[in-house]
Amino acid sequence: MHVNIVGAGIIGLSVAFELESRGHTATLIDPAPGQGASYAAAGMLAPAAETVWGHGPLHELLAASNAAYPKFIERIESVTGQRPDYLQNSTLVVAAEPADREALHELAELQVSLGLSAEKLLPSQARKLEPALAANIAGAVLCQDDHQVDPRSVVKILLDHLRGRLIEERAQALVGDGSRTNAVRTASGKILEADQTIVATGLGTIDGLDRVPVRPVYGDILRIQGPAGPPLITRTIRGIVHREPVYLVPRKDDSLVLGASVREDRQPAVNIGAMHLLLDNARKLIPGISDCTLNEATARARPATPDDRPLLGRIDPGLVLSTGYSRHGVLLAPLGATLTADLIHGNGTHPLHQAVNPHRFATATQTNHRTEQHP
Repeated sequence: MHVNIVGAGIIGLSVAFELESRGHTATLIDPAPGQGASYAAAGMLAPAAETVWGHGPLHELLAASNAAYPKFIERIESVTGQRPDYLQNSTLVVAAEPADREALHELAELQVSLGLSAEKLLPSQARKLEPALAANIAGAVLCQDDHQVDPRSVVKILLDHLRGRLIEERAQALVGDGSRTNAVRTASGKILEADQTIVATGLGTIDGLDRVPVRPVYGDILRIQGPAGPPLITRTIRGIVHREPVYLVPRKDDSLVLGASVREDRQPAVNIGAMHLLLDNARKLIPGISDCTLNEATARARPATPDDRPLLGRIDPGLVLSTGYSRHGVLLAPLGATLTADLIHGNGTHPLHQAVNPHRFATATQTNHRTEQHP
């Protein structure tokens, strides 16, 4: 079977890799492969630390995909001969002051009730694990099973592997016979026929597909270089500072990813105020970042749905939607690839398919769509 995949971020690439492992071929269509939300993402694999009140089935999705990550990494290494930068180094969630500690401990109780690893620590215990933490932190929670991967390494390896299947053009429109999608038309006018088409652009935008309930939520991300000497931190540090979240993710080259703001102002450039707040809050947790240097400042739109769960399901006999992964695209890549490939095989019976059904927002998502008529 041949499949068109519109979008070559971490989701589109992971789906193509999964389909290839099942004996299919894929054409990836993207004018700037790997340069969207995947490029900016910190790559925290944090089902416990990402837990929030009221998100129900999302917890199960995150935990299931995190459990699948070691095998996902092993498969990539086995097929390509290259191993993504995947670190099973745990996550420390830190409260800056007593009010933040209360919120953190309440959240830890929820995490434990969901069967996730979350151990409350005294400030002294946290500083023993990470000596660079500020002396006046109020408390911490250790999430032993929350790890990290460098999304840029995953994307680069998969892009190199799939380069011969990539068309670096904008997918302009879906093409069909009125009831079934059977091709994609590119901006240059190419008609790319396929047995199946998957729309995996982050915001689910392409002519011929009705509006999906996804909105752009911008995030500002900084990449900073640690000072010479031992690494500043060895674990991912997620903080709560005056009820505001901040995180620092260490990379193997001793750089740190610092993020992330949450903006819905539709401004794609880095916001100076957001960048200043991130630096200020991070410095309250790790004073040593004042000695770091700035490598890069990036802003990208994350594709958010009303309930933060992706939109993943069949739209017509030739079209599958796999989009709206919000800030969880990197973590959900293994599970998203599996569920999407299952739909291509006509198997939508996985227990988690219902949780990501794209038609669950009845007032916002149309079950019908229009396609260009095939010439």
